[in-house]
Amino acid sequence: QVQLVESGGGLVQPGGSLRLSCAASGNIFSINDMGWYRQAPGKERELVASVTRGGTTKYADSVKGRFTISRDNAKNTVYLQMNSLKPEDTAVYYCNGFITRVLMGSNNYWGRGTQVTVSS
Repeated sequence: QVQLVESGGGLVQPGGSLRLSCAASGNIFSINDMGWYRQAPGKERELVASVTRGGTTKYADSVKGRFTISRDNAKNTVYLQMNSLKPEDTAVYYCNGFITRVLMGSNNYWGRGTQVTVSS
């Protein structure tokens, strides 16, 4: 089985920074694309940032210039550095990975989320 566990969320003031981490474990053969999603109360889950196995990144327009996604393939970990946080960034942030398991095909896996609250 594959597990993704997020960490690093919390309460921060506007303009502050947080660094989220997502560690994958289990019978992993390879991790392909990975991404961070977020879901605010009453809204649909949206893609915040993604990174391919080769390091190509994409960002939602709302976070460009403020957030940076990165990965450490040796540690099976993806990060989201969030700077200049705004109240509208408040959401539960979820890690997603398109992962190939040993002797099995590929599938999408989700972490259980970590709460980020930006408030004065």
